[in-house]
Amino acid sequence: MKQITFNARSTLLAGALLLGTATASFAGPQDYEFQAVQTEIKQGPAATVSLRLVDKRTGKAVPDAVIFTTRMDMAPDGMETMTTKVDPTTSAEPGIYSFTTNLSMEGGWRFQVAAKVQGEPETVKGEVVLKAIP
Repeated sequence: MKQITFNARSTLLAGALLLGTATASFAGPQDYEFQAVQTEIKQGPAATVSLRLVDKRTGKAVPDAVIFTTRMDMAPDGMETMTTKVDPTTSAEPGIYSFTTNLSMEGGWRFQVAAKVQGEPETVKGEVVLKAIP
């Protein structure tokens, strides 16, 4: 017969599971989503793009994330090498992240973003497709 040993942590966890009191919830990057506030943006050198970061488990916007990577390109129109600079701007609403960029051409633009969310060890990544209009 094989002997099974428990340490204090596994014993506590097993007890919590038996009592139905284990409520630990672990989130991951798949639990978050970037959404475009507006998908059609006026073409031009000072276009404003705003994204909402949403916790998919609650449906609520996530404030105070740290956006550290952005990339804007025309991949939806087959021109992935057509990129433009993206600069962060201020947003008055928590959970909304705004940027200015030069949407030099009409058409589809892909906006890729990476962020750190407070309390989450992994990076949250996302992309949204926008349309530059005249």
